[in-house]
Amino acid sequence: MRWDRVLTLGAAVAACVALVGCGGGTGGAGATVSARDVPGAGTVLVDAAGRTLYFTDQDSGGRIRCVAECVSAWVPLTVPTGTIPTGGAGVTGALAVLTRPDGGNQVTYDGRPLYTFGADGGAGRSAGNGVRDSFGGVDFLWHAAPAAGSGSPAPDAGGGDVGGY
Repeated sequence: MRWDRVLTLGAAVAACVALVGCGGGTGGAGATVSARDVPGAGTVLVDAAGRTLYFTDQDSGGRIRCVAECVSAWVPLTVPTGTIPTGGAGVTGALAVLTRPDGGNQVTYDGRPLYTFGADGGAGRSAGNGVRDSFGGVDFLWHAAPAAGSGSPAPDAGGGDVGGY
């Protein structure tokens, strides 16, 4: 294979990866967060890949308590330093960034840090809605983040206790 073709193919692949990483195909070109109807949760926030976003009652007042082993189950929605998160269609609350204890830049919605749930397994699922678990001596209650803002959490879908995932 000729090197000029390898380089051209590599550049094309890199461009595709960059476009997908920016949120292509989720209801808001380039949106960090969008709204989507998810069975069992209603209209909730989703990330650029369409995965349901969650918050926990225990992250409050600018303090992030989901750290260490917690982030193996509940993956923080982060953005690179200097990136301002953007909302797609249906996102009515305020998006911002909060510095995590590990130094990452976690996206917040109306002040609530956002996470995806590893057990969801992909877009359009909400297995984490209503889940109670415990990590590092902290008991957590998780909610799918309602697109309408922080007024009230999405209905409890009966996710139940996962006992530390």
